[in-house]
Amino acid sequence: MMIKYPNGEQYHPIAKAKKKSKEDISFSSANRGMSLEEDINLSNDHYLTSGILLITKRPTPIRVVKVDYSKGAKIIDAFFQKQSTTDYNGVYKGRYIDFEAKSTKNRSCFPLSNVSLHQIEHLKNVLNFGGIAFFIIEFAYHDQVYLLDASYVIDCYEHGERKSIPFATVCEKGVLIKRGYNPRLDYLPALDNLYFNK
Repeated sequence: MMIKYPNGEQYHPIAKAKKKSKEDISFSSANRGMSLEEDINLSNDHYLTSGILLITKRPTPIRVVKVDYSKGAKIIDAFFQKQSTTDYNGVYKGRYIDFEAKSTKNRSCFPLSNVSLHQIEHLKNVLNFGGIAFFIIEFAYHDQVYLLDASYVIDCYEHGERKSIPFATVCEKGVLIKRGYNPRLDYLPALDNLYFNK
């Protein structure tokens, strides 16, 4: 028996969802921080159009090896030219701002293995030259996001006894960032609280 919709189109039953492959799982875990970055990008757009601050997403430097021009310009072979430093940089109230955004599903701590040595070295340089450097850390399990000063993370990375920062410590040392509609991730009050309201 053929089933049709009221508009005359034929009904096609939805196939059962297939089991996720290892590639699907690895892809989803590799992009787990993308929603955090999307929230930050949308917030930065809001701040810029409101004339409040300028923060941009730093692109990962790639070297293009081969381009297919038959249907426009499509990169078909490339590699990462060098390691990227941090995710974002810009200017706020006349000060240089540089920060890294990280997301973790760990409920009890932020693993320092999420931070690369070259990022630590870059943030140390930012601080040495008088810039403001911090991390925005999302604890997905708790649905909470914190702004944490980079100097504290650097100290834990280089001299800490643990290979992680406990969630309770991030709550104590960091500043909670409120989620909203526009901006989606309003990190400016946390930034003001930590660096400008002194």
